[in-house]
This record gives sequence, C-alpha cells and structure tokens, in this order.
Amino acid sequence: MSYVPPAELARAMVDAGHSKVLTSTRDTLIRAFMGGALLTLAAAFAVTVTVQTGNALLGAALFPVGFCLLYLLGFDLLTGVFTLAPIAYLDRRPGVTIGAVLRNWGLVFVGNFAGAFTVAVIITFVLTYGYSIPPNDVAEKLMHIGEGRTLGYAEHGAAGMATLFLRGVLCNWMVSTGVVAAMMSKHVTGKVLGMWMPIMLFFYMGFEHSVVNMFLFPSGLLLGADFTIADYLVWNEIPTVLGNLVGGLVFVGLAIYTTHVRARPKRAAVEIAPARETETV
Repeated sequence: MSYVPPAELARAMVDAGHSKVLTSTRDTLIRAFMGGALLTLAAAFAVTVTVQTGNALLGAALFPVGFCLLYLLGFDLLTGVFTLAPIAYLDRRPGVTIGAVLRNWGLVFVGNFAGAFTVAVIITFVLTYGYSIPPNDVAEKLMHIGEGRTLGYAEHGAAGMATLFLRGVLCNWMVSTGVVAAMMSKHVTGKVLGMWMPIMLFFYMGFEHSVVNMFLFPSGLLLGADFTIADYLVWNEIPTVLGNLVGGLVFVGLAIYTTHVRARPKRAAVEIAPARETETV
C-alpha cells in the first residue's frame, strides 16, 4: 500500500504543518468548522450505538469513521495542529513564527467549537423534538457524560485535575499518532487502516479529546444536565486542551521530528582486532 518510510514521513509532517500555518483565515475557519462537525457527528453516532446495543466497544469501533472522513477531506482539528504547526516553526519554515502558530491554533479552536456546537444544537433538538419532550435514552447518556466528566473529576480535587490532564495527554498521543499514521500510506485504504486503531483506542479508553468535548458538554447543558458552563471550562475543556497540546506535541511531533529530521550522525563502526593466542611456554 505504498509505505512511506519514517524519514520521508517526518518531512511530510513538517510540510503539512507549514501549509496549515500559512492557510488563509477564511479557509482555516471553514476547514476547522467542518472538522469539528464531522468528528462530533461521529461521536453522536458512537454514543447512540453504545446506548442502543449496550456494547461500548462497538460504538468505539465505529467512531473513527468521522475522523477518517475529515482527514481525507482535508479538514482540521485542534489536536492535529497542536502536533504539526510547531515542528514547522522548529524547522524554520518561511512565514512560520510563534505568532503565526498561535494564530492558527486560535482560528482552529474557534472553527472546531463552532462546528461542534452546531452539531450539539441540531442533535439535541432532534432528540427532544425541539426540546418539547423529555430526553430519551441517548439524550440521558449525553447528560450523564457531561456530569460525570466534570463534577466527577471535581470530586477528587487535585487528583481529579491531574487525571483529567493526563487523559488529555494520552488522547492526543493516540489521535496525533492516527494523523501521522495516515501519512505512512499514499492510498486511501492504507490511510484508513493507519488511522482506525489509535482513534478507536482513545475513544474506548475514555481519554479526553477537546473537540469531542465541545459537543458532549454543550449537549449536556442544552438538555439540562446538572453542571455549569464554569464546571465545563474549569473541570474539562481547559485542562483537556493543555493535555492534548502536551500529548500531541511531545510524544508525537517532537519525538518524530527529533529522531527522523534532526537525527544525530550514526556511530562509527569500530573494528575489534582478533584476540591474540596466548603463547605456551
């Protein structure tokens, strides 16, 4: 399936980061909006499958369809640009400054949130016939997710905050691995296979993805869940964003860039002289 070796893959990552940073404001916002919308539609699908079948693994196994579609269509997620944009800066690509990287992150965040929130409004409206009937089983699940993953962390104080942050780290370690794995092939089948497993893993393990949460928690609030916007921001979104940044940048972007773009020279081979035979007297 036309395998791309690591050194070539690393250069493709830098090229992708360079391209994303230089993309126009309009196009960045459109691509981020659509990325957030497609990913969160897949999240709604996965929650529905889980509730209706009682099988969380099946829901997680089907969730990557949204990620694969948005990647193949060239849309953007905050988790992806956290990984790719900084390595273009480290590679000293023209026009890539710290300000340009931060601008890209800000635009993608806004676009992702707009797309995810749009899906949240539409899905909750559909589930409740315009908020005119009580929440059904799927809507109840969305409410419980929002409560458990805000107030549930808050109950544990600092340990809860650390757990939330680390789940964000693990999430984007996997999600960005999926982004990079897609670049290892030049064919659609290979790209999809490369993306599927790490995305399924993060969703099934309950790791925290900032963009997915932009759908889950507003959905819960729209449905009347028992937590506040401040709970959502402090006890989920902000720590998750920071964890996603660390996970994608440190464990994927910097790791691959350091060892495959700025690799140290190989050690020189040292010939070992054959041992002399001991003379006998």
